This record gives sequence, structure tokens and C-alpha cells, in this order.
Amino acid sequence: MRIRTVDAFADHPYTGNPAAVVLLDSGPWPEDLRLQRFALEMNLSETAYARPASGNTEGDREAEADWELRWFTPGTEVDLCGHATLATAHVLHTTGAADGRIRFRTRSGVLSAEAHGSGEITLDFPTSTLTAIGTPGEVATALGAKVAAAYDTSPGVGDLLIELRDEQAVREVVPDLAALARLSGRAVIVTAAAADPAGSGYDYVSRVFAPAVGIPEDPVTGSAHTALAPLWSARLGREALTGFQASARTGVVRTLLRGDRTELTGSAVTVLDAELLVAL
Repeated sequence: MRIRTVDAFADHPYTGNPAAVVLLDSGPWPEDLRLQRFALEMNLSETAYARPASGNTEGDREAEADWELRWFTPGTEVDLCGHATLATAHVLHTTGAADGRIRFRTRSGVLSAEAHGSGEITLDFPTSTLTAIGTPGEVATALGAKVAAAYDTSPGVGDLLIELRDEQAVREVVPDLAALARLSGRAVIVTAAAADPAGSGYDYVSRVFAPAVGIPEDPVTGSAHTALAPLWSARLGREALTGFQASARTGVVRTLLRGDRTELTGSAVTVLDAELLVAL
């Protein structure tokens, strides 16, 4: 069994967000505990497991899928993950295991990925619903930053979306991770408008902290952009935008808002292709 590590939302190695990808044969899933332990062994933001889909219902387009896909952080299985989906689609295409549009059956319904001649891949994800809320005092304290606005993204990704005053404030946040881990929800997203869109080439900036699920800071978070896209598209008056995630590794996600669906486009690079010596 092969294991591949892919840098997602990156056009060159050692940037973007690394994900481990394991392609399984048809048949039952390995025991959940083994999947979780291997994800902990890899110790990346996510490890993705994919197997050929079975049980499609004829005529039920919502149930039709080519592959089944699951995502595990080092601490838990999650409902939605963008960069590991991009990484999985990249592996399927580059190894010849799939071509054209790929449909994944997941905990969040059927998601699709389509490769382009440029090498980029576009994901079709559900758009998150944003609900403006009062700023939780413990969040402002944990971030150590002045909060301009706060939004709940439940149902959906289940993150807390926090707007800060400007790009510099986002880049300079040094959160109290232990305090963030005590909050409900998956992660805290911080964001602001880009300081120089014309010069930088991106419209907004973000960072994502998810210590509650074993990820102190996620390098590039595709799923978070299903909440960032509607926020900044409404603010800037454009459906197509470019987001920059200002982690140490950095990454770029191009978003296209289409009502209740959001397209996420980015590149990926395989940096490791190895053989597992211990079967799952």
C-alpha cells in the first residue's frame, strides 16, 4: 500500500498545506482506530483515505460518486476538508487512477474535483452560512487582538470567523492556543481585507487556528474559504476572488461564489511517494 504526501494549494514544494493520501482497495474500511492512529503517525493537518465507491443508487444523482473519501486530523475524523480533497484528486489524476471530473462521497455529501490543463484543480463545495454574532470576550482575549466583527459558520464548517482591523493585525496574531482549544467548534478563522490588492494579487488574507482538533495553526484551509468567500464577495461586490492564507508556509486559494456552492481552485505538488510497511 502506498502513501503519498502532497503539498496542496501550492505551486512548488514545501509551501501550501501538506496532506497524506492513502488510496485503498474496494471493500470495507479498515478499523477507525487504525485510521486514526496512522493519521497521528503522519502528524499532518489531515490524512485522507479514499476507496472506490460502492452502493450507488441508480437514478439518485446525489448518491452517485466515484470514490469515497474520509479525512482525519491527528486527533479526530472531520466532516469537511479542502486541502486533503485537492491532494487526493491530484494523486488520482497523476497516478492515472482517475481522469476528468471526480465525485467523492463524504460526510458532507458528494463533492467534486475537476482538473484543468494548467494542472490546477477546482473543488465544488457547499457554501457556508454566516451568522453575525457578538464578539465572544474569551475569543478576543485568546487572540490578543481587537475584533471588528464575528460570525458563526454553523451549520457548515462549524468554525468561528473573526474579522480583524487590517492585514497586519492578521499576520501579527499570536493566539493563546490553550484558550482557543477550550472553545466550541472546530477552528477559529481570522481575516481582513488585503492591504494592497493590486500589488499583492490577492483580495483578502486569513489564518486558521484549530487546536481543538490537534492543529495549532493550519497552513492553508480550503474549507475555511467556503465561509471567507461569501463574506468577502458580499463586501467587495465580486463573485471571483483570491484569498491568501498567511501561515508560515503560505498558500493561495481562488474562490468563485455560486450561491449555495463555492468553487475553490488551487495547485498541488507531490513531495513523497512511499510504501507502507505495516498494513492498515
